[in-house]
Amino acid sequence: MLSVETQHKIEDILLKNNLLDQDTLAKAKLDAQQNDKPLLGYLVEQNMLADEDLTRVTAEASGIQYVGLLNTKVPENILNLLPRDVAETYMAVPFGEMKGRLAVAMLDPTNIQAVDYLTRKIGRQLAVFLASRNSIEHILSSYHVELASDVKDAISDVASSDKAQADKKVTAGNNKLENLVQDAPITRALNAILDSAATTHASDIHIEPHEHDLKIRFRIDGILQDTMTLPKSVEPALISRIKILANLKIDEHRIPQDGEFQIHVNNHDIDLRIAIAPVVWGEQVVIRLLDKSGSTLTLDSLGFKGRAFRLIDEGIHKPHGMTLSTGPTGSGKSTTLYASVLAIKSTAINIVTLEDPVEYKMDGINQIQVNPEVGLTFASGLRSILRQDPNVVLVGEIRDSETADLAVQAALTGHVVLSTIHTNSAAGVLPRLLDMGVEPFLIASTVNTVIGQRLVRRLCEKCHEQSPSTEAEAQSIKKVLANIMVKSKEEAKKASEELGYAIVPMADQTSFTLSRAKGCPNCTNGYKGRIGISEVFSMNENLEKLVTSHATTSQVQDQAIADGMVTMQQDGYLKVLNGLTTIEEVARVATEG
Repeated sequence: MLSVETQHKIEDILLKNNLLDQDTLAKAKLDAQQNDKPLLGYLVEQNMLADEDLTRVTAEASGIQYVGLLNTKVPENILNLLPRDVAETYMAVPFGEMKGRLAVAMLDPTNIQAVDYLTRKIGRQLAVFLASRNSIEHILSSYHVELASDVKDAISDVASSDKAQADKKVTAGNNKLENLVQDAPITRALNAILDSAATTHASDIHIEPHEHDLKIRFRIDGILQDTMTLPKSVEPALISRIKILANLKIDEHRIPQDGEFQIHVNNHDIDLRIAIAPVVWGEQVVIRLLDKSGSTLTLDSLGFKGRAFRLIDEGIHKPHGMTLSTGPTGSGKSTTLYASVLAIKSTAINIVTLEDPVEYKMDGINQIQVNPEVGLTFASGLRSILRQDPNVVLVGEIRDSETADLAVQAALTGHVVLSTIHTNSAAGVLPRLLDMGVEPFLIASTVNTVIGQRLVRRLCEKCHEQSPSTEAEAQSIKKVLANIMVKSKEEAKKASEELGYAIVPMADQTSFTLSRAKGCPNCTNGYKGRIGISEVFSMNENLEKLVTSHATTSQVQDQAIADGMVTMQQDGYLKVLNGLTTIEEVARVATEG
């Protein structure tokens, strides 16, 4: 806790260095007081002050050495001087040598007891620095490189344990497996795998049995990456350990099983969704990681800009009607619906969801988990929901004609309905509803907004490079953006406001400046995180006429473009020109037309 004198010093330094002006500071003080929040934390929370700037100023005001580590890669031999679990507990990381002392960055270097413990733990004198939480978490993320050695040591112990059990001639196979599964080595191996996946922000872990080994792959930013290969002998114990944690049948190997459990990594609670299926060489396990402590979802942060954002916002704020999101599995459809729900969430309305599964638990929202085994399907659940006086209904997926009909009826009877549907493009949604047997006039009167979306990898902000486009890239850009090219500054300004991106006159350009993936310790092959590319249209008279005449997908697409829709590929190319991703990424997930 900072003293009053130190807080006053911080305020003086902020003003002196022009990090804040007097009026902004005075208003922030009043707002913080009214919201019963500490001023400095409130400044960061409201994005009035960067956390790194506040940390640097706090160090200056307190007379403590400051260090920024956001762009630092700490050598492995330095990291290994302090175990990760200790580093996480005390939010303290070693980062170098200084005059015979070990330099350690801490979130609270004034904690004398912590400094004393770390000195004894490491066995060396320390030079202590103040660092921001982001800096320390960045260094903590570097510990994942120890995955292979951690698992290797654990696997070696498992093999030793296995040999010892064999020497004792344990005859009951299941008893032997139970004993092995409960051993610390296999637990440590699994913990290392889960910890590394969480630290590298993997969305899925694939544990795949082959004839002679066990392959582990992480899906990071949508791309599967080989992580390590384990000996075949560890497979039974590892998979059985996962089954025990997920409360599944350890002796069932013939049918698929689904379960879940939770882990705590880097001060984050992460839900794990487990899917186990029998394959030729054993049992494949896919673990989905759902970080519950992620930042608040907003449509803007998901990549919706300009006209697309406005159409979605208008659609979800109408008193009734459907907003439908479409795309393949893993394209961010559910995340878009969650962000939409959070945008309209209010104590004045009742929001009920029906999901399979409930991926993110939200306060103030009534969420229902589909369970076909007991008869709770999307259709039966939707019937029940409509008797619970909802204002907004989120249906995880419209996958059959019965659910489609009930969703339409809900929209007709004064409810806002949000749902997903599987098609290849936004334009395919209307013909898909027709295929499900929904009457054309009902589609025309209930659909508000349709969203088609994909996810592309976002360029790393720390290492991306800029270079001129090749001739082929320039031609591709001009071809894809032909109908939204502008020639004058006035047109560019208007287009920028409409599309939500910085647009420059480019009709006569022969080359464009593009950002390229490079790669650094902070990212994976030049990319870090993902962002959505989308196409969005809302129902109007032109589209209503097409629906009632049973129009094809291409006819709906042409009309939506004529009405001003920016296609998914065009949205991707606009993000390319604004340095958010690359042409290769857009080409990977979206094609012309």
